[in-house]
This record gives sequence, structure tokens and C-alpha cells, in this order.
Amino acid sequence: MITLRFVGGTLELHGLDEGDAEAPPECRWDPRAACFRAPASDYAAIVLRLHRAKVPYDDQARAYAELSGGLRVRREPRPYQSEALARWRANRGQGVVVLPTGAGKSHVAMMAIDAQRRSALVVAPTLDLVRQWYDNLRSSFGVEVGVVGGGEHRVEDLTVTTYDSAYIHMEHLGARFGLVVFDECHHLPGETYALAARQCLAPFRMGLTATPERQDGRESLLVDLIGPIVYRQEIVAMSGDYLADYETVTIRVELSPSEREEYEAARAIYREFVAQQGIRMGSPSGWTEFIQRSARSDAGRRAMRAYRRQKQLAFAAPAKLDYVEYLLDQHRDDRSIVFTQDNATCYEISRRFLVPAITHQTKVSERSLILERFREGTYRAVVTSKVLNEGVDVPDANVAIVVSGSGSVREHVQRLGRVLRKRGDKRAILYELITAQTGETFTSERRRDHVAYR
Repeated sequence: MITLRFVGGTLELHGLDEGDAEAPPECRWDPRAACFRAPASDYAAIVLRLHRAKVPYDDQARAYAELSGGLRVRREPRPYQSEALARWRANRGQGVVVLPTGAGKSHVAMMAIDAQRRSALVVAPTLDLVRQWYDNLRSSFGVEVGVVGGGEHRVEDLTVTTYDSAYIHMEHLGARFGLVVFDECHHLPGETYALAARQCLAPFRMGLTATPERQDGRESLLVDLIGPIVYRQEIVAMSGDYLADYETVTIRVELSPSEREEYEAARAIYREFVAQQGIRMGSPSGWTEFIQRSARSDAGRRAMRAYRRQKQLAFAAPAKLDYVEYLLDQHRDDRSIVFTQDNATCYEISRRFLVPAITHQTKVSERSLILERFREGTYRAVVTSKVLNEGVDVPDANVAIVVSGSGSVREHVQRLGRVLRKRGDKRAILYELITAQTGETFTSERRRDHVAYR
């Protein structure tokens, strides 16, 4: 039987003699080790060839793991992002995705990691990009993320590294990951960086870039190192539709298992009471009826508590607040408004992130002072519950983060209107955080049926 082993950034095949017809063509005989040897990057091709030929083999090379969970925070993909992922998967999870700057290349990689559920390594050219990937992965997947480079060497199932560190350490780490993402992959064809790609056995490979072409013409090596260009969109084709002056981004977050259990239990109590009382919550009088009847019995009061609890879990899921922290950090140089449906969530965000809060309880003079300091740039963010939705002149905000809301079309448009001020080359953007598989999901989908986004 053939035995596959990962040794020093290469793939060794033991159990064959020199000249054996079963040796894959990617391999060369190594007389020093008395085995066949190939670059680790040929692992997928060799395993596929052995499998198709029905040649038995013992795979001792791969050391990567399956991820126990996927994305905790799901951003609704643009159509072209979904198409890019589909093209990449159709090419057996290998290839380069070419998209303009600002079109969301990293989100395509996040979707790929979620789809393949294999331990993944992201390789980026600078420490600044390593930090951005670290924050994004940790916030989106809700797990510890490793870092190799910049004075750190901590390896996890999701790890970020620089090209330089990948070159130094890949001969030891090359079997540890089933998926490798090369960000700004036009750097990869350089002599040293290309070696790092060949020393990695990851069967799934994705390259991300806006400009694959190089002055030295070595971009042709990307086919061997990552795979062919599987998807490409130029900025001219995307301007107006997805690269407009402003955009909206829907983020879906997941409840933890215990939160999900509590949510479903509370919702069941509330819905059982509504059904028993024959209340139609979709009717104009439904909410008033529920309030009146819930006050008349212990079962009703229990139903009201359950209703409030399931709303609280949906409106202020811990994963939402974790992602608010990430967004505030990403937009620390912008002016952001965080919108909530209720005062409790508003004040919690204010305390946690030291952001000034404006609610109906805020005095006029205090509100005026907060907005003045926001206009001057002393405050880079404010959080509010409803009161800035309409009738208030909000100065120069270009980022909105909707943590919770009623889901009405009017409210959504008003919130979007708060941030329609482009600042220099930066587009205004509205993030909408939705708790998956709750009432928020339904209202968000219903609203999208009525609102046309640019």
C-alpha cells in the first residue's frame, strides 16, 4: 500500500519502487529517501489520481481539521459574490477571484471557509491587513484566531500570516490547513513567496486580487500555485450597481445554542397564548388586544414576559454587540450612528463602547452638545434609540449601524437618509444586523421586497 507523508514542505510517497507504474506523474524518485517525492501543493492532484485509479493508500500527510462550526455572523452576499463562490467551488475549490477594490473580496473568502469547513490559513502582504483579517475572522466565526508574524506565533484552526512568515514557516505548517487564501495574490509569483505556496498541501486554494497582472509577467504562475482565474469583474461593469455613493449591507448573526433554546422556549409560550386567545397579531388591533388580554391573567402576564424576552434576545444578541465593536473599530476614522429599537440596548452599547447616547430621556441641551461635538469630530460615534430617525439634523454621518428596529420601510429609509453624505472618496454605508431565525429575519426580508437599493 502507498503511504503519503508530509515532510519539510514536500509530499513523500512510500511503498513504491523506482520506476513503479503506479507512481503519479507529479512525483519524482528521491534516491536519498528511497521514495517518490512531489511538492506539497500537488497533494490534491495526487490523491485524486490515486482515488480514480482505485489504488489503495494510507494518507498520513494531511493534518488539517474540520471546523466544528461555520460563520456566526452572516453578511448577505451580493449576487456577484455568490457567483464568484459558485465558480470557485465548481473548479474543485481552486482558483483566483478578481474583483475591484471595495467590492468585498474578503467576504467571498469568508463564504469559502464557511462552505468548506476546513481549517484555513489566510496569507496577507502586510501586518495591517493581517490585523484586519484577524478582526474579521474572529468577529465573523466567533472563535480564537491564530497569528503568525509580527512577533506572534500562535496557530489555530483559523490563522492569519504574512507572506514573509509563510515563506519562513510553511515547511512546518503546510499540512495544518485544508484551505489557504492568498490575499492580494499578485504578490505570490515572486520567487520566495511561490515556494511557500508549493510547500502547502491545502487542497482548497483561493486567490484574491484586483489586479493579477505583474510587470514581470509572472502572473501565469498563479495557475500552478492557486488555480486559474475562475471569476473576474472589472470596476467599469460594477460601477453604479455595487460601487455607488452609498450601499446597504445586511449582517446575519447566530444565537448561541443556549440563547437559541431560551428564545424558542419564550416564543413558544407567547405564541401558545396568542393562539389560545384567538388573537391575530397581523391585524391592526392585534397588538392592543394582546396587551389588554395579557394583563388579565397569570398566563397572560407570563406570555408578555416571554414576548419581551424573545424580543430582547433578538434585538441585543451578544453576537450583535461583538460585531458592533468590530464595525466601530473598522470605521474609527468615520462618523457613525448606531441605531437601536429600545433604550436598554442603547445604554448598554453606550456603556460598553464609551459612546454618547441620545434617547427621548436626553435633555435638549445635552443632545445639542453631543451633536455639536459629533459635528466637530470630537465624538466619532453616537448611539440612539429612535430619536434620530427623523426631524433631526445629523451632521456629516457616513456610517449607520442598525442593531435593532421595527423593520418598517419608513424607518429603514429614514435611517439610511441619516448617512447619505459621502466623505471624500469614502462611500456612505448602512449596516443592518439581523438575528437569524427570529422575527427580525422576517421583517428584514419583507422590507427588502419594498425597498429598492442603489
